[in-house]
Amino acid sequence: MEIFYDFYNNEVKLSFEDHPFSKHPKHVWVICKYKNQWLLTEHKERGLEFPGGKVEEDETAEQAAIREVQEETGGTVNKLTYIGQYFVAGKGGTIIKNVYFAVIDRLQQQETYYETYGPVLFDELPTNVARDKRFSFMMKDGVLPNSMEQIDKMKL
Repeated sequence: MEIFYDFYNNEVKLSFEDHPFSKHPKHVWVICKYKNQWLLTEHKERGLEFPGGKVEEDETAEQAAIREVQEETGGTVNKLTYIGQYFVAGKGGTIIKNVYFAVIDRLQQQETYYETYGPVLFDELPTNVARDKRFSFMMKDGVLPNSMEQIDKMKL
């Protein structure tokens, strides 16, 4: 288990075990790859980030991950792989979030991307994401680098 602090100085516990904090998390975050590029979205308030959001009452975390990718990027998930789960006890309450890796097989332009401006593609993520003002706070703690390392280990 990795323990570190997020952008707002809340303690984050990240594990690559099978759902260590909850079998039914209420949030998802999806690291996406489309044709050898990283697929992010530009949130209207937070900036560039991988897609994600809340699990709705009538869906599983996996279904939420697929829906969030489609809503925020227009991407169709071809393959979804569970990477890990993290736990944050923040000022606004506890958040338990599943992290996934998704291979996207197509991007479709759509009328709305909900709370985002839609898809943004990167050949490589900048090495200084934590200091780059274009990126969301969600990209600036240990979840992203640790998850990328796990994706490499899993050879996804």
